[in-house]
Amino acid sequence: MKVTALLTGRGNNTLKDKNILDVLGHPVLYYPAHSGKVAETIDTYYCSSDDENILSAAEKEGYKRIVRPAELASPTAQHVDAIMHGLEEIKKQEELPEILVVLLANNITVKAEWIDACVKMMQDDMTISAVVPVYEDNDHHPLRGKRVDENGRLQMYEQNVTGKVSTNRQDLPTCYFLSHNFWVLNTKLLYESKGQGQAPWSFMGDNIAYYEIEDSIDIHKEIDLLIAKDWIEKNYND
Repeated sequence: MKVTALLTGRGNNTLKDKNILDVLGHPVLYYPAHSGKVAETIDTYYCSSDDENILSAAEKEGYKRIVRPAELASPTAQHVDAIMHGLEEIKKQEELPEILVVLLANNITVKAEWIDACVKMMQDDMTISAVVPVYEDNDHHPLRGKRVDENGRLQMYEQNVTGKVSTNRQDLPTCYFLSHNFWVLNTKLLYESKGQGQAPWSFMGDNIAYYEIEDSIDIHKEIDLLIAKDWIEKNYND
C-alpha cells in the first residue's frame, strides 16, 4: 500500500517567510519535513509551493518540487485545491498513492511516530476517509462561544450545540480541535467525496479517525517562534 507525503506551504503570508524562518538552526518547514522522512510508513515525498525558497529548502530534505500556480497560493485560496493540484502533478510522475500524508510547512509539532501511527490506523481500515491529530481545548468550547447581535450585544454563538453551559471548563463535554500539523487522507475516498464531508474540511470525508496529541503549534506570529523553540527543545530528538 503506497504512501506519499505532500508538504504544503505558500510564500504569501502575513508573517513574511514564516515557513523558512530559523528555529534552532533549521527553517520551520524542516521539522515537519524531517519527521516525514524519518517516518517508516512513507514511500515518496513532494512539496507544493509557489515560493522558490520553500521549494529549495524542501528539496534539501529530499522532497520533489511541485510548483503551485499563483491562484492556488493566494490568502483566499483553499487548501484542498492545492492538495488536488499536488495529486494531479504526482500522477504525472508515478501512480497515485492509496494514502496521502499532507504535512503543513508552518507547524513544527510533528513526530515520525505520530505519522506512522495514523497511517497504520488507515492501513488497518481503508473505509476510514482521514486520520487527523486533535488536541483537547475546553477553554474555547463552542458552548462558551459568543457572537455580537444586531444591537451590539453578546449572545450565545451556537444555538444548536447541546450540553451543560458552565464557566468551569471541567464541567463541559470534551471538545477537540483539529491540528494543522499533518493529515492522513484516503486518496480514493478523497476523489470520491467531491467535497461532501464534514465542514469546513469537507475533503476529509465523513469517516474521520482521530489521534490525540497534547498541543499543536502553528507559526503565524513571531511569538509562535519562541513557543516552537521551547517545544522542539523538549520533544525533538534529532
